[in-house]
Amino acid sequence: MSTITHPPKDVVRAYLASRARAASPPPTPEEIRRQLGWGFLLPGFKLAPSRS
Repeated sequence: MSTITHPPKDVVRAYLASRARAASPPPTPEEIRRQLGWGFLLPGFKLAPSRS
């Protein structure tokens, strides 16, 4: 059984506020999940490659 971890709301709000001020393009969804610590806790789990 997989467990999904979610970042606290205050962490997400702070991240979104910092991204709103950033001039660079947004990162990939995988990078956002990595920065926020949001993901699956499943041994050997890997996300599918993103489509560009």
